[in-house]
Amino acid sequence: MATRQRESSITSCSSASSCDADDEGVRGTCEDASLCKRFAVSIGYWHDPYIQHFVRLSKERKAPEINRGYFARVHGVSQLIKAFLRKTECHCQIINLGAGMDTTFWRLKDEDLLPSKYYEVDFPMIVTRKLHSIKLPTLLIAECVLVYMTPEQSANLLKWAANSFEAAMFINYEQVNMGDRFGQIMIENLRRRQCDLAGVETCKSLESQKERLLSNGWETASAVDMMELYNRLPRAEVSRVESLEFLDEMELLEQLMRHYCLCWATKGGNELGLKEITY
Repeated sequence: MATRQRESSITSCSSASSCDADDEGVRGTCEDASLCKRFAVSIGYWHDPYIQHFVRLSKERKAPEINRGYFARVHGVSQLIKAFLRKTECHCQIINLGAGMDTTFWRLKDEDLLPSKYYEVDFPMIVTRKLHSIKLPTLLIAECVLVYMTPEQSANLLKWAANSFEAAMFINYEQVNMGDRFGQIMIENLRRRQCDLAGVETCKSLESQKERLLSNGWETASAVDMMELYNRLPRAEVSRVESLEFLDEMELLEQLMRHYCLCWATKGGNELGLKEITY
């Protein structure tokens, strides 16, 4: 029941400025709809304990016909969603286009009706606002991802992550010690496969890995190479694994593991003890 229907931003515009103006108008309908839903919930039209975390309560009283219109909209969409979930026994995915400040995910979770996957799509500005409103501690994982980005690109990603979440941890697994001969051979082998490590510059050492995290907004940073980590594994489990097959090139294994590392960084979450996490 938004005052203006959302229009697709995929259609072409005559100029960038007109596209921006159109997008701003569409984004405004998100605010309108969210405020109307928040008001209707506040006077008892339906139960939604989550919307208060995303949308302020407007001082302006909404007309009864608007409130009842939103009640019908929310009830109708909700019934169809639940019918689909029950028919599929939740072995499905939901893609919520133009989700705005919608709280369906959490309300379905309360009813034990979450699908296998749930996606929300909207303008980056709206998604960012919603992320900032979610206060849950957040874990981000990147395994051999940052090394394929330029140092500038990975720095921007790390800054975004550090700035977007109040309590967070970032786990990064990738190459290290790439300046020596063994590292150069690894790089050459990948280049022959048309695979360039655009971010290898930051993989010089454990210190350079930690410095990248600390210089981009993270409060603590730790790093170990995989040989050190392997030596810390429970001995019983290592013995079991090593008994599976014979390995006579222990030196090659050590060289390989000295050129990969596990890094982790934290921000906030002092009351949770995130800084104390180690391997």
